[in-house]
Amino acid sequence: MRPVRSAGGKPARGSLPTVRALLTLAFTLALAAPAWAGDNGEGVVGETDDKIVTFASLGVLVFFLVVVVALSTLQGRLEKRKEQRKAAELRRRVGW
Repeated sequence: MRPVRSAGGKPARGSLPTVRALLTLAFTLALAAPAWAGDNGEGVVGETDDKIVTFASLGVLVFFLVVVVALSTLQGRLEKRKEQRKAAELRRRVGW
């Protein structure tokens, strides 16, 4: 696979790192697949049943719930600080 060339004959800016990243990803995935396919496809926690799938799904759900709540709280606090800073600047400009 040759990198995309610009009009001057040099590689187009940004194409070489992209190609390198894609090749690295493909190589990593190619090596990881056989490692996970060992032991007749049985996972690291044993045979997968409904209980494991349910707990894994609930874990993902709780994770995203916690992330959304934490980031929303952080955004609210940052907005409050921004509004206080803007109000202080306005008071200073007006002379209060």
